[in-house]
Amino acid sequence: MRKIRDIVRLHYAAGVSNRAIARAIKVSASTVSDCLARARVANIGWPLPEGLSDTDLEQALYGVSAAPLHGPRPLPDFAEVHRERRRKGVTLMLLWMEYKAAHPDGFMYSAFCERYRAWRGHLDVVMRQTHLAGDKLFVDYAGQTMPVIDRLTGEVRQAQIFVAVLGASNYTYAEATWTQSLPDWISAHTRAFTFFGGVPNIVVPDNLKSGVTLAHRYEPDLNPTYQDMATHYGVAVVPTRVRKPRDKAKVEAGVLIVERTILAALRNLQFFSLAELNAVIAELLTRLNQRSFKKLPGSRQSQFDAIDRPALKPLPSNPYEYAEWKQARVHIDYHIEVERHYYSVPHHLIKRQLDVRITASTIECFHQGQRVACHRRTNQPGRHTTVTAHMPEQHRHLAQFSPERLQRWAAKIGPETAALITQVLGERPHPEQGYRACLGILRLAKSYGEQRLNAACARALILGSHRYKSIESILKKGLDQQPLNPTTEPTLPADHDNVRGPGYYH
Repeated sequence: MRKIRDIVRLHYAAGVSNRAIARAIKVSASTVSDCLARARVANIGWPLPEGLSDTDLEQALYGVSAAPLHGPRPLPDFAEVHRERRRKGVTLMLLWMEYKAAHPDGFMYSAFCERYRAWRGHLDVVMRQTHLAGDKLFVDYAGQTMPVIDRLTGEVRQAQIFVAVLGASNYTYAEATWTQSLPDWISAHTRAFTFFGGVPNIVVPDNLKSGVTLAHRYEPDLNPTYQDMATHYGVAVVPTRVRKPRDKAKVEAGVLIVERTILAALRNLQFFSLAELNAVIAELLTRLNQRSFKKLPGSRQSQFDAIDRPALKPLPSNPYEYAEWKQARVHIDYHIEVERHYYSVPHHLIKRQLDVRITASTIECFHQGQRVACHRRTNQPGRHTTVTAHMPEQHRHLAQFSPERLQRWAAKIGPETAALITQVLGERPHPEQGYRACLGILRLAKSYGEQRLNAACARALILGSHRYKSIESILKKGLDQQPLNPTTEPTLPADHDNVRGPGYYH
């Protein structure tokens, strides 16, 4: 206002030119010319009338009641301008150009913007914010809860109310969940996306512990499950700043509206299940979204259909499957422990820390962001789930065999071979300790044939020698082809150098 007074004073009292006035008070020459033209139309000179305040001077020159400089000009439909401006890529310059094309004698761009800002100033604080179509979804829990009665015990449990509001259209979703815990938080998001029929670019939550593990002004840490859900739907999660309610003004207003129009309407009703409560909330939510705005044309539903719905990204083919994340260190047996069950990972990751994604059906293991193992989830405690490809070469070779497989192999060669293999496995504290010996014995059939091996095993059983070397020696010397009377005791030659004779002991 001081500059307006200076323009009028310098022009009328000092006779200074418009350009000199512009240089003196640091405004454009066109501004000076416009101000003086308005002063002439308003019949204002210097000195100013006594008692004329700054507000009165501004009203006289620039107010709505001020006389037009060039006759009446058509006013834009600022409600339509406000609605169109929320479309992606639509600017005030574009809207002014369209207005000017329809009304060549209309306002210039600066006057157009000035009058739009003045019109917008009469809207609610929430409506002043400019949100692009399909850009942001604001989510939070209401402070108010709803009681749900257990029909059998009469116990009253308080249900939490989840609220989600789209920024451009104010289209609102609400539902009741038992808790604000991570599973309910994620499930509520999934159902909200399904309700909207699409996905926004950004989700703006409060710093709820279920979603944000560490609140920070610049780099908040998201819960891994929350981030996993965001990745699945292709949205960015941008939490609000701590103690900055204006960052989430949309959902704050949405929560207030839900409390006043839905929860307040249910205050005298009793509910005996969460599903019963959500059915009534859904009915009242439809009425809320179809109710006409007070200061803007249309309703939340019509604004959503016209603005947000076309701009939302399509839903993925499958809804998000809830998953929790934990860290686990790989044991020296190349297994990790998840809920007392052991799952294998590649053996070269021994002693490394892995990120484990746990769903209802699968266990996924990640190292430095890369998935290294995936198993079907099992609830058998103390057991192992092992993939052969994860094992070292020597372990993989042994893992291909079992006592039953070795015995079936031996039985195909002959009954004596099967009996010998059973004997070898039974002599060890652990059957695995006899695998190598059994494999060596069975592979002798390749060199000597199954019939000779079976005969050699029969001879070894009679002699009580079950070692691989004994059977190999029998085959090499051809003893398997000689008859053996089990009742005959072997005799030693009398003239052997190492035989002392009975006289030696007298």
